[in-house]
Amino acid sequence: MTLRSFENRLERLVEGFFARTFKAGLQPVELGRRAIREMRAGRTLDVRGQSVVPNHYLVRLAAEDYQRFEPVQEGLRRELQSAIRESAQEDRFGFLGRVVVDFETHEHIGLGTSEIVAAFDETVGAEIALAVLELPDGSEFPLTSSVAKLGRHPDSSIVLSDPNASRHHAEIQPDGDGFTLVDLGSTNGSRVNGEAVSRYQLADRDEISVGAINLIFRVA
Repeated sequence: MTLRSFENRLERLVEGFFARTFKAGLQPVELGRRAIREMRAGRTLDVRGQSVVPNHYLVRLAAEDYQRFEPVQEGLRRELQSAIRESAQEDRFGFLGRVVVDFETHEHIGLGTSEIVAAFDETVGAEIALAVLELPDGSEFPLTSSVAKLGRHPDSSIVLSDPNASRHHAEIQPDGDGFTLVDLGSTNGSRVNGEAVSRYQLADRDEISVGAINLIFRVA
C-alpha cells in the first residue's frame, strides 16, 4: 500500500462529521506514518535468515485524543493493520503472528502527540484469509472467519464513500466453505454481476456493486 492510498482510505473513513472533528490536532494519517516507521525500525532476522518485523502495535494517546478517535477507532484499527501488512509485503518482510493494533491512554503522552510501541508477539495466531475483496484502489481486503461489513458508517469493515450506499449496507458472511453476500435492507440495494440480490452465495471473480462502487470477490 502506498502512503497516498492509505491517506485516501482514511479520508473516506473520517468524511462528513468526522472530517470536521479532525481538522486540527493529531491526524489519523500521522499514526499510519509512525506505525510504518516503527515497523521498519523493528526489522530483524528470524532463525532462517528471513526479515521479520513486529506484529503487535500499541498506540498510546492522550486521554482527550483517545476520546476524539474513539468514534472511528475500529475503522482506524483496520486501516492501520492493513497499512502495516501491505507495507511489509512491499518490503518483503514477514511476521511471526497476526498483525494487531491496540489503543490506550497514557498520562505521559501530551495532547496532539502519540507513541507507538512495536513488539513481536508469537501468541497472536495468524488469521488465514480464505478469500479477498479487491477494492477500487487496487488494494485487497482479506475475508476470514469474521463477518465483513460494508457501508458508509465508520464502523464498517469496508467504508464506502458513495452516497448511494446505506450506512449499514450489506455483509459478507462466512458460510461453510464459502461466503454469502447479505443485503441489510439497504435503500438502493446490492448487485452481483449486475443482478439485484438480497442474499447470494459468492463465487470466484464475482463483481459486487454498491452504487458506483465495484468490488471483486476472489478465492484466496
